[in-house]
Amino acid sequence: MLVNCAAYQNGRKLADIKPDEISEYVLRPDCFVWVALADPGPGELAMMQHEFDLHPLAVEDAQHGHQRPKIEEYEDSLFVVIHTVEIDGEDLHIGEVAIFIGNNYVLSVRRIAKRGFADVRARCEREPHLLKQGASFVLYALMDSIVDRYFPVLDLLEDELEKIEKRMFANASGRANVEELYDLKQKLMMLKHAVAPLLEGVSKLHGGRVPAICANTQEYYRDVNDHLARINQSIDALREMVTTAMSVNLSLLTISENEVTKRLAGYGALVAVPTMIAGIYGMNFHNMPELDWAFGYPLALAMMFGFDGYLFYRFRKAKWL
Repeated sequence: MLVNCAAYQNGRKLADIKPDEISEYVLRPDCFVWVALADPGPGELAMMQHEFDLHPLAVEDAQHGHQRPKIEEYEDSLFVVIHTVEIDGEDLHIGEVAIFIGNNYVLSVRRIAKRGFADVRARCEREPHLLKQGASFVLYALMDSIVDRYFPVLDLLEDELEKIEKRMFANASGRANVEELYDLKQKLMMLKHAVAPLLEGVSKLHGGRVPAICANTQEYYRDVNDHLARINQSIDALREMVTTAMSVNLSLLTISENEVTKRLAGYGALVAVPTMIAGIYGMNFHNMPELDWAFGYPLALAMMFGFDGYLFYRFRKAKWL
């Protein structure tokens, strides 16, 4: 589906144009065309390939999707793949955006991603002094918007970890905590797969040898790289905290089981002493000491209660009961 197709010159929007008019505008000096597609069919991509002379390998990747985040250079053009990460209830929704950029065009192909980039286009049109730098600034604006959308996702995952930690120390179900921690670790891995490869790719767009098309916008890509590096570090820190939380949860379970074992041992000792005394005086031997003693029965009961009382006192003092 064609979302938008517009021509820009010297940072100003000329007009919304039809796809068959693209070839007319890309030949104008200081002019570029910005096209946005959402879940396009083969025919739409084939038309754009013809209009912009796109590399067939890049078009094939954009058509099939499921690509690793990357930035590839084809002569005087770039092909960029970025993953979008969106919050969908308690789950994360992963989308994909493929961006073709040349001296006189920008083509973004959005797949699966629910949220579009109308806000990015509006932002660029509000800043004509920056938009006049051409397609490279549009690429920066798109990348910056996608990367900024990672921050709320990261905040959500941090909040999830805090909630799980509170439940852990409130003696909540240990199994449920482990399941939620593992689910959180999977979400962090999904975010890591979106961020880490992109961080590697963006580093090629600033400092040292950079593609000619990005030569005048290196400082902007350095800003994106800084954001990605911060997100990547936060993800690594959260993953370590999740691993630690799993270990702590297992330790708490072990401690809880030890407490139960100590209680059972304590109550077992309370039962064992009277059982031993009753067992001795319940033996059916004819010649037994104190067998005919009038005070034998109350004395045996007193010994049972006395020993149990002493053991109960010592167990409570040792916090076994």
